[in-house]
Amino acid sequence: MNLNAYQRACTVFLLLLVIFWAALFFGNIKGTFYNDFYDFLYALIPLFGGALALIGYRKWGGLSTILGKAILLLGFGLFLWGCGGVTYAYYNIFLHVEIPYPSIADIFYAPSVFFYTLGAIYLSRTTGIGIGWKHKIGKMFAIITPFVLLLIAYYVEVVLGRGGQLVSEHGNVLKTFLDIFYPLGDFISLAVSVVVAGLSFRYLGGRYKADIFFILIGLGMMFVADSYFSYTTTVGTAYNGDFGDLVFMIAMYLLTCGLLGFNKIQEPEAAPAD
Repeated sequence: MNLNAYQRACTVFLLLLVIFWAALFFGNIKGTFYNDFYDFLYALIPLFGGALALIGYRKWGGLSTILGKAILLLGFGLFLWGCGGVTYAYYNIFLHVEIPYPSIADIFYAPSVFFYTLGAIYLSRTTGIGIGWKHKIGKMFAIITPFVLLLIAYYVEVVLGRGGQLVSEHGNVLKTFLDIFYPLGDFISLAVSVVVAGLSFRYLGGRYKADIFFILIGLGMMFVADSYFSYTTTVGTAYNGDFGDLVFMIAMYLLTCGLLGFNKIQEPEAAPAD
């Protein structure tokens, strides 16, 4: 896989953050400024990656093309998630609120999943999903898979992650809404990634194959990350810089790096031959 300059910069930044995370996690460092600062730093990955997509989506035809719409929606979703991460870090660092939920950060987090998932749906129309759908087994896979995933998502998100209680008895209206909204968004994200990957795997090719699969794997990992976060907040073991944050960071990296693969970079012109 040939990474462009944006993807290489993103990858180097990720590796540095993995080292930072390892120092915190294996050093058993909790509740410090460094934990909060780590959360702030990895939120910059989708923030800047999403911003670049919002600037560059017109190079792919803008809203007049399917790919242009896909890049815009994916970029906007990632940008919102990055804004949520920065706001979350503000609560941590300046307001000294360790786990702000619900908070202003959720205004950005909550809609982000639907924007980047919708972007992935548009992106799937540029893959071989249409060919896969034409086959009987492909149609059966696309119809049955969401129901199977719904059962898995309910068990993981509600039974394990929330102790069998989808909605907190003592929560306010906003918390009750978010308690339902986040698992729903996670399920849709997981279903889209599995169905699209399953239908298009045999037919997907070309220069952007790896970038598309980065995005699909990132969607699936967001489900894992959110499920882990739900569980640790339920049992009271969540903290900034825990294992769940590593999964969040890798998921955001995969989504962002895949999206950055569609950024067109002006290559330097070759020198004229003598």
